[in-house]
Amino acid sequence: MASLVMVAPSHALIEIDIRQGNIQPMPIAITDFSGVPQGVEISRVIEADLKRSGLFAPLDRNTYLQKDLSSSTVPSFANWTVINAQALVSGTVTQESDGRLKAEFRLWDVYAGKQMTGQQFFTAPKNWRRVAHIISDAIYERLTGEKGYFDTRIVFVDESGPKASRVKRLAIMDQDGANVRYLTDGRDLVLTPRFSPTKQEITYMALENGKPRAYLLNIETGQRSNVGEFPGMSFSSRFSPDGQSIVLSLQQGGDANIYRMDLRTGKITRLTNSASIDTSPSFSPDGNKITFESDRGGKQQIYVMNADGSGVQRISFGNGSYSTPVWSPRGDLIAFTKHYKGQFQIGVMQTDGSRERILADGYHNEGPTWAPNGRVLMFFRESRGANGGPQLYSIDLTGRNEYRVPTPAFGSDPAWSPLVD
Repeated sequence: MASLVMVAPSHALIEIDIRQGNIQPMPIAITDFSGVPQGVEISRVIEADLKRSGLFAPLDRNTYLQKDLSSSTVPSFANWTVINAQALVSGTVTQESDGRLKAEFRLWDVYAGKQMTGQQFFTAPKNWRRVAHIISDAIYERLTGEKGYFDTRIVFVDESGPKASRVKRLAIMDQDGANVRYLTDGRDLVLTPRFSPTKQEITYMALENGKPRAYLLNIETGQRSNVGEFPGMSFSSRFSPDGQSIVLSLQQGGDANIYRMDLRTGKITRLTNSASIDTSPSFSPDGNKITFESDRGGKQQIYVMNADGSGVQRISFGNGSYSTPVWSPRGDLIAFTKHYKGQFQIGVMQTDGSRERILADGYHNEGPTWAPNGRVLMFFRESRGANGGPQLYSIDLTGRNEYRVPTPAFGSDPAWSPLVD
């Protein structure tokens, strides 16, 4: 675990207003951290984190005129203004006598010639990547005024083997694809993993003897518990904002309806009652509303209702069909998958269905999940052909910064964690 000591920041003159629709990435210089070899690796992870956010444009290190910076050195700011750097990151990583790493960094406002923030961390050498992500979060927050999302993890379905008989295992990794670890052994088919918004715990479906069951899994301890026995088939469980209950879809006959289960008491409450397929429920961050998909109007569309099942309203009215709605952690948007003219699109809309925007378009895109700050989405994209399969991608809300997230094999159904404690 990384411990944190803050160095008092000074007020900055530069910032990024992320409320704007079109954001010009900030030119930022990130120097190789001095000291032990992990310093260079940490600085490169920071650079990759900030670049993927779409808000920062890291400058080419070959253009740097000052190359001997450390956390204790005041930069020669003229050397950085000449290459148009607006912000500058410098740092030092050393090894303590007890074997721990000490990582220090400073963030500078180049044009004001002032330090914006500085922090130091002590951690075991194996946690150096996590320190890099925490520093990225600190830089992101200082320059945007909002929480970062780099010190997070992704749980997903790892898919390996021939296309007709894929082995599907739950896996977890850092948000940039590093440190992959498997959570299940592949004996049972696993589906729709979802993170708790309050702790490092997931709910997922496993197909055992042809029957889906909902489970809770503690990521740290590996302890697994059966959520409960349900009549019929159960699908698409997802946590409430307080982590005390889940909503899921239960199928009986040809219909599927949405239910809520209190994880403390085991009480199950039916929320919808229609002769249709209602599925993929997702809570609003305040817990007062639930969005879900339903074919009650003839084809899949997105609906919103009160958390008790009352006040159902359809909100999607565009061409095509809509599925997998997920409420943003910020509460302002709902992400979705849209099928239109043979293409699968990832998009967002206001919570009343207005101002729909498509962010990604292709042969088969599906399963959006939000970063905890509500600024970035991850989804999976299926490729064509006998050797094709799903791969994970991230994209920001501008739709212009799309990146493939590396996984050991194929990967589907990503779910983003809250910030790691």
